[in-house]
Amino acid sequence: MLKIEPFAGPPHKDRFLAALRGERTDRVPHFEVLIEDQHVEKLLGRPAGNTLGVGGDPAKGAAAAEGTRPMYPKDYIELCRLIGQDVIVLEAIWTPIKHRREDGRIGPIVNRSIKTRADLDRIIWPSKADVEERLQYVREYVAAAKGTDIGVVFLCASIFQTLYEFVIGLHDCMLMVMEDRDLLEEMMSRSADYFSELSRGVVAAGIDVLFAADDFAFKTGLFVRPKVFEQVWKHHYDRIFAPAREAGVPIMFHSDGKIDDGIEMLLEMGVKAIHPMDPSGIDYRDYKKRYGSSLTLFGNIDITWPLVEGSVADVERDVRDHMDALKPGGRWVAGSSHSIVNYIPHENFITMVNAIHKYGAY
Repeated sequence: MLKIEPFAGPPHKDRFLAALRGERTDRVPHFEVLIEDQHVEKLLGRPAGNTLGVGGDPAKGAAAAEGTRPMYPKDYIELCRLIGQDVIVLEAIWTPIKHRREDGRIGPIVNRSIKTRADLDRIIWPSKADVEERLQYVREYVAAAKGTDIGVVFLCASIFQTLYEFVIGLHDCMLMVMEDRDLLEEMMSRSADYFSELSRGVVAAGIDVLFAADDFAFKTGLFVRPKVFEQVWKHHYDRIFAPAREAGVPIMFHSDGKIDDGIEMLLEMGVKAIHPMDPSGIDYRDYKKRYGSSLTLFGNIDITWPLVEGSVADVERDVRDHMDALKPGGRWVAGSSHSIVNYIPHENFITMVNAIHKYGAY
């Protein structure tokens, strides 16, 4: 059974932060948003949930996130020390837009039932209690990381994706962009109210990096024409970034798909890094040439091939190829094209980590 091989340079948030600033590091950092539970259990030798949650999986949606707490930071820090990751991550991905269900209980809207202004009467919007529910865990993570050299990243703010995936539905949301933009913007504004308050709170609590995520593209480009999307999204999202920008906390941004038409908008808002360079629409060599001096690039090691379908030799070769193109000059943080799901063979994940350490030294 493959194991993590000894590596130079223990985890340290300064390495991660230096990469975000475009400064020289001792080795290429690596980073995963989500490592699913079976991989975690094999590494730690005990069940500990996945790296985004215990008792659920927030990455799978608002319903799967309900009632889930973040991974216990002691377990997460131990995991980082084993694999050499410099930061731990906790999340508030989805806007907690709720309603009263047929059984009388209050829970997240996941049935795509909000179609008109009249439907707004059924929405229970986020409250200060929702903000505090997340902040308690942020304080827990910051306190646990203190004195360990490991940083804390806060992942949040899918204000657009929450609407099109769970609250409205993709087809009707795209129609709403063109036919009832005021209604869509009102919902995005209420979501941004929640996340901007949360952003202020997490910055005050001492996070090291704000990591915003809102999928707005597929493999050929943005869901919405770029000029229109900027008009309906940017000013709401800018409020979420503002507390981090003002405090000098670096900002990362995640969207799947080909995000070329959104890059300048993100740069204007102060984004320092983009994640995960989705290989379905992005050529990592092209992105290195175009954006490697202005943005730190994350990920791109494809889940499908080599991580799921390739051999350990394929994985090592692919990591080496990425290193050849992305390592020179810095500003690359190695990692998968999305997350380490359970159906990735464990030996392929271990091979990827070992290869990153093997070929990543400067």
